[in-house]
Amino acid sequence: MSVWALGLNHTTAPLDLRGRFAFAVDQLAPTLQSLRSSFASGRHPAIEAAIISTCNRTEIYCAADHAAVDHALGWLAESGGVSPALLRSHAYTLSNDAVARHAFRVASGLDSMVLGEAQILGQMKDAVRAAESVGSLGSTLNQLFQRSFAVAKEVRTATEIGAHSISMAAAAVRLAGQLFEDLRQTRVLFVGAGEMIDLAATHFAAKEPKSITIANRTIERGEKLATRFGGTAMRLADLPARLADFDIVVSCTASTLPLIGLGAVERALKQRKHRPMFMVDLAVPRDIEPEVKALEDVYLYTVDDLAQVVQQGQASRQAAVAQAEVIIAAGVQSFMHWLDQRGTVPLIQQLNAQTDEWRAAELARARKLLARGESVDAVLEALSRGLTQKMLHGAMAELHAGDAAARAQTAQVVSRLFLRGDPRGPKER
Repeated sequence: MSVWALGLNHTTAPLDLRGRFAFAVDQLAPTLQSLRSSFASGRHPAIEAAIISTCNRTEIYCAADHAAVDHALGWLAESGGVSPALLRSHAYTLSNDAVARHAFRVASGLDSMVLGEAQILGQMKDAVRAAESVGSLGSTLNQLFQRSFAVAKEVRTATEIGAHSISMAAAAVRLAGQLFEDLRQTRVLFVGAGEMIDLAATHFAAKEPKSITIANRTIERGEKLATRFGGTAMRLADLPARLADFDIVVSCTASTLPLIGLGAVERALKQRKHRPMFMVDLAVPRDIEPEVKALEDVYLYTVDDLAQVVQQGQASRQAAVAQAEVIIAAGVQSFMHWLDQRGTVPLIQQLNAQTDEWRAAELARARKLLARGESVDAVLEALSRGLTQKMLHGAMAELHAGDAAARAQTAQVVSRLFLRGDPRGPKER
């Protein structure tokens, strides 16, 4: 069984290209079904597959008898509307132990924009649930991901990697504080009501802004989140007309198209008499048109911009990273040992089936002898002799067949298998 992965992330691909391959949580299952269908048509019906998609990365993990990287790359390129050549120039491929090491580092927060961030673990679990729901998570990938979660837990327990994490939300608050002298005098708008907006709202609410507003497609969900922070909710459709009311705008939705366009921001600035606006676009694909960044009175930051702020002071985290890498290396070694053993499973199953067949035959013969009145000792003797002969028949036949070199090799194998002595050792006899 071969394990392999194909992906692109914040270190290999620009934001707009990553946006073409971003799949929301509710899209993972149907996207996986599409991927599996393409594999089946490409004569890879037995493949295991899972997709991880976040604002930082999109990765396809697979397990099969043979890797089919080119097929997966072609499918992904088509789904994102780009050429395979363009995708290949920004993608990476991994196999076997490299896949395990990468998955363990991702789960542990070592491959994230924000070193040590914990959100990726929940996103990986979403990927596993989606793969389970469409039946594409076989024993190999399940083992890979369960071990990823276990390694991540050990890394966070045994090291201080999480203590050195500065979240995107915290970085946004820090940058806003550099623009506005007193955040308590600002009005903050959050667009969306998902996990990232929840986190951002928590950080901004701690600064006690003048007002907090949640704009969401579903007003009930927006109201529920707004209530927690003493804020109000508004419909997403009202956003263009209300944009000028806010000093700070933080957006993160699953929309495939920008929600805040250049024209809307220009009109808002005119109404604000060019008072500055601080805008944060945490979405991939973008929620705010990139041209907005060129406006003189707008300070727009994307996830990639915030990453640079987050990574400041990275030197102090290297000791925790080194500890984490040791834990990950041990996890990789353990997974590869398990994967190697998987190759012998069919043979073990055949051996068990064969010995069960022999045992059943000898038991049936013994019962017949007992029914005919044979003594128990005689029946037990016949039972043990019959089993022994069946078990040794193949070895004895090989020892009497072939040339001298073959017989010598067989003799070594037979000695190793049958002449080891009592497995309990001398102290237990």
